[in-house]
Amino acid sequence: MKPPKRAYSGKMGLFGEEKVVYKPVEEFDVGPKSDHVYVRANVKAPRMAGLVVKIFVWFLESRIFGTLLLFMLKRNNLIHKFITNAELGEPPLYVPLHPFEDVKEQEVKCIDSDLSPPEKVQQAINCLPNSSGKILNGSKSSFHPWTILDYSRAYISGEVTPRMVAERFIAAVHESSNPPLQMSFFINYNVDDIVKQATESTLRYKRGQQISVLDGVLIAIKDEIDCAPYPTTGGTKWLHKVRSCIDDACCVKRLRLCGAILVGKTNMHELGAGTSGINPHYGATRNPYDINKISGGSSSGSAAVVAAGLCPVALGVDGGGSVRMPAALCGVVGLKPTFGRIPHSGVLPLNWTVGMVGILAGTIEDAFIVYAAMSGQLPCDQSNCSILPKLHFPLLNSSKPIADIKLAKYAEWFNDCSDEIRVSCSQSLDKLKQHYGWKIVEVTIPEIEAMRLAHYSTIGSECSTALSSHLEKLNPAELGWDARVALSVYGSFSSKEYIQAQKMRSRQMQIHMKIFAQADVIVSPTIGVTAYPIKDDALETGELDYVNGAALVRFSIAGNFLGLPAVTVPVGYDKLGLPIGLQFIGRPWSEPTLIHIASAMQALCKSNYRKPEVFYNLLNRD
Repeated sequence: MKPPKRAYSGKMGLFGEEKVVYKPVEEFDVGPKSDHVYVRANVKAPRMAGLVVKIFVWFLESRIFGTLLLFMLKRNNLIHKFITNAELGEPPLYVPLHPFEDVKEQEVKCIDSDLSPPEKVQQAINCLPNSSGKILNGSKSSFHPWTILDYSRAYISGEVTPRMVAERFIAAVHESSNPPLQMSFFINYNVDDIVKQATESTLRYKRGQQISVLDGVLIAIKDEIDCAPYPTTGGTKWLHKVRSCIDDACCVKRLRLCGAILVGKTNMHELGAGTSGINPHYGATRNPYDINKISGGSSSGSAAVVAAGLCPVALGVDGGGSVRMPAALCGVVGLKPTFGRIPHSGVLPLNWTVGMVGILAGTIEDAFIVYAAMSGQLPCDQSNCSILPKLHFPLLNSSKPIADIKLAKYAEWFNDCSDEIRVSCSQSLDKLKQHYGWKIVEVTIPEIEAMRLAHYSTIGSECSTALSSHLEKLNPAELGWDARVALSVYGSFSSKEYIQAQKMRSRQMQIHMKIFAQADVIVSPTIGVTAYPIKDDALETGELDYVNGAALVRFSIAGNFLGLPAVTVPVGYDKLGLPIGLQFIGRPWSEPTLIHIASAMQALCKSNYRKPEVFYNLLNRD
């Protein structure tokens, strides 16, 4: 028997630069005894903010020093070694659009894709247990965020009306936006529009003509998604001036058809080009568990409004963990569906092959309900698929839990996080094993760092290309300082580097399919560090913190780069009381299995959930 071969070998390039020669995928082992060496993120860049970042931008944007600086940054952070100069035998894969395979999933229900959004929502409700959000460890939950069904039942009973809840929401947003909190949840919200929607919903309930359980439920929208009557800024001060919002995005239209009250546009990291959620134009979105800590990015406001109880659900866009990271940092659920499952029309085209609309919610059941409302391709998209994806919903009300689930775990990657995260996530996995008898399958996922760099080259190239015609005419002073650094790096990627990155995408797709031949899902922590402090010097300029940034995105990349569905569930807290999330990554189109697993994990952890420091009880219940 031949020993397993390494995934790559080293070699020197023409000018003495080290490069990698990647071996064919079929020649190496993804099992636990593989001799592949795990490469930790090699981030060589100091944290910069305030005056220091301004000086750095001056050098970076200068013709004399900029080219040299960018070359050194890419070389020192191993982009040249693993991507630019690498030898890859795979053909490029430009779009991670998966052919549909009708994989047999346990305890699911096939749904007619032609149903209207309200009808799909009702089908989802029919899949829920009578008492949604079960707890399995025998103790009562110490904290219960109000769910979609809580609001719907309160409206039907007449205990409260959508108009009353909307008025409480408006008061809470006003309070949270001012000292001493200054949470910076929203970029834009319109009191008159919110009251108008709430009044119409209240009248529907009085007549007994509510559209769905989402009727009157408050939902916030990341300011990367079109939603009338608001401009779509992308977290900038200028983008809405050159790109008008003329209609709702498809996902927003579907929620509006269900009667949801769309309460405004949440704050985000400028252009989605960062992981902290610190926006120099609209403020740093603060974490409801500790207002001196980051909420994460780029869907910062969406995660924070859900954690703070202002909305049971919010929408985000996940281009590099941008839904799952802030969800984990703020202690909420984050669901990113398969690429193509939710139409992308009406979303800023900043990263069209890695970005996907995602859902942030207080519970997995609420994420499922909103997923049901939004899922399904547009007619114009269907020509891209020879076999249209079927829509299956998980039967969370089944008396028979799903069995024999295999969870793939790459130990070296799983443990590449803080000790508190490692312990909390490992204990949560043990709970799943003990309660359900599920199995942990030890695997090796090679070239994770190379995949991160390939993703960075891809998202950077796509963002730079999407904005190039506008950036040529833009006064740089309209951009935040950290965004200027990001755009300089993004614009430095060559066509060769983009194509090399797509070859890595093709390679990693094959690797992950080999792993999914052995397991149902891949499990990992969601983030490598918990929420870190917001420093005063970052408030005006933003900050460059690539060390923490790499730790935050470490576990997110496959979901975006390979278009795989993924979900994060809160499972614990660090010694400061900051949330920790556990992530499950699934096969293409396997959202039902992911939702089943997330529900099982939530049920085992829910009794330990804690109320955030900043929380608004809009139902005024104990």
